[in-house]
Amino acid sequence: MNIDFTKSAHGLIPAIIQDSETKAVLMLGYMNAESYQKTLDTKKVTFFSRSKQRLWTKGEESGNFLNLVDIKNDCDNDTLLVQVKPEGPTCHTGLDTCWQESNNQNYGFISTLEKIIKIRRENSDSEKSYVASLFKLGINKIAQKVGEEAIEVVIEAKDNNDDLFLSESADLLFHYLILLQAKGFQLNDVVDVLKSRQK
Repeated sequence: MNIDFTKSAHGLIPAIIQDSETKAVLMLGYMNAESYQKTLDTKKVTFFSRSKQRLWTKGEESGNFLNLVDIKNDCDNDTLLVQVKPEGPTCHTGLDTCWQESNNQNYGFISTLEKIIKIRRENSDSEKSYVASLFKLGINKIAQKVGEEAIEVVIEAKDNNDDLFLSESADLLFHYLILLQAKGFQLNDVVDVLKSRQK
């Protein structure tokens, strides 16, 4: 890569640290040419510490190393995106990230939907909530709904109406997320099983 370390008076460029799996931004550090090369050589992310005025490998004292997966350069050649597999929390405060966020897998709207289902389940006294009413009916009714929706997806898959197929697919996914929570799981648990099967 053609990295321009000369844009800073001290030869330092920002290095954004991102979890390679969850895509969460973990921290921001600074690298010079020497720390960049050490990162490549050791596969452990190494910064130039502005406070210590020396090279600093993240985890050298705590054991919470950032294992290098990939490094990308930005369009101006003066900022790095460093993808890692973290060992333990990244922040010196003991939290997952320097923004006090959990480093959990996020599936965008699907994760939001999981949170909504959880809230509706916990507020089961709401008579207006379809989700709450399903949880009140119990696991057998929830599982039955998943089965019904799956059959409807199969029926629509054989037809040529894409709108109906997508609508039934959405219903199936929605009810499946409810079933997962009724069983005490989330989508991430299923993803973990799929990952374990990867060869």
